[in-house]
Amino acid sequence: MTPSRSIFISGAARGIGRATAELFLARGWRVGMYDVDADVAAGAAAGRDGAVHGALDVRDAGQWRSALHSFCGDGGLDVLINNAGVLSSGPFTETGLDSHRRMVDVNVTGAVQGAAEGHPFLKRSSRGLLLNLCSASALYGQPTLATHGATKAAVKSLTEALDIEWRRDGIRVRSLLPLFVSTEMVTRDGVRAAGVSRLGVRLTADDVAAAAWNVVHERRRPLASPHRPVGRQTRLLAAAAAVTPDWANRLIVSRIVS
Repeated sequence: MTPSRSIFISGAARGIGRATAELFLARGWRVGMYDVDADVAAGAAAGRDGAVHGALDVRDAGQWRSALHSFCGDGGLDVLINNAGVLSSGPFTETGLDSHRRMVDVNVTGAVQGAAEGHPFLKRSSRGLLLNLCSASALYGQPTLATHGATKAAVKSLTEALDIEWRRDGIRVRSLLPLFVSTEMVTRDGVRAAGVSRLGVRLTADDVAAAAWNVVHERRRPLASPHRPVGRQTRLLAAAAAVTPDWANRLIVSRIVS
């Protein structure tokens, strides 16, 4: 029997991470469901063939190392999804420094450590893929999402650099860029984001999970962008950002958030 392919997902207890885990489990993959909330991850994995769960605070490199060794052993890893992330929306000066720091630590440091610790396992696979959960907020700085957007812009840049750097290791690096997704993070922590009322929340966690599945199975296109916008709105925003001058992008964002 051919061994099932393997995928490791950070922040897999809820939202996009959980929806992605459930999709890959349903299609016969071995899935690592790791989260800072280990009890919820265990509940999500309970009774599911192929599901492995555990605790992971992505800010801790040692926990990354332990979780990956526990899941992969001496073998390789087909896909690692840097999904764990946090959001705090609202005017910049009304957001506490602890919240700013937490977004940087989880969204940026967590992704960097996941990439670094995951690299040797992905390299052992003949089809390794690092998939970073980015955001449409990385396309252009948006008021009330300043630090969150900055962290996702860092992840976007990391994706671009590693996709070139890791080609010699046979590893693809991609990112997903959804707009607002109907998850607990957005409904609880993104309610003060200025664009929500104008653009609405049109994506579900299942939409993003389906996009992840498509990226995993897409054909290799060496010269294509490593970024995959999710949803019609994001595709339009990404296309506009790519071809319009800076002043026009600023005008579009200003009108969206006004």
